[in-house]
Amino acid sequence: MKDIFKILEQNARATPEEIATMTGLAVDEVRKTIARAEKDRTIVRYKTMVDWQKLGEEQVWALIEVRVTPQRDVGFDTIARRIARYPEVRSVYLLSGAYELAVLVSGKTMQEVATFVSQKLAALQSVQRTVTHFLLKRYKEDGDILEDESKSHRLPLSP
Repeated sequence: MKDIFKILEQNARATPEEIATMTGLAVDEVRKTIARAEKDRTIVRYKTMVDWQKLGEEQVWALIEVRVTPQRDVGFDTIARRIARYPEVRSVYLLSGAYELAVLVSGKTMQEVATFVSQKLAALQSVQRTVTHFLLKRYKEDGDILEDESKSHRLPLSP
């Protein structure tokens, strides 16, 4: 059964018929497994990754380390869920180390991201400190290499 999920994770557009052929399972069994997984949120959503830069739309990404005060009986969960609800936030992770949370944020400009950090994130009561790292270039995301590797970036040798 895990093979179904591995295939869908690599190609969300794979049809039940294709998956059945690849796994040797019956098409009905694949359909039922997928339907059950969608209902119980084992499959959270199907996703298309777009390289917006190729479409001429710039995005600024930042990874923000956040030091927070844990809350009694819930630890970091309440503040993490609150941060996750902001539309600018793409991902939130609980960390080990000097900071408790890593927050991945995107915006149209550096100023938009900076405003989010200063006016929304840092203003939250549990937040003690933030450190913002602007992403300069994305090479790989969710296991996919974003740059066309077939193009050589080396200059040709001259005699």
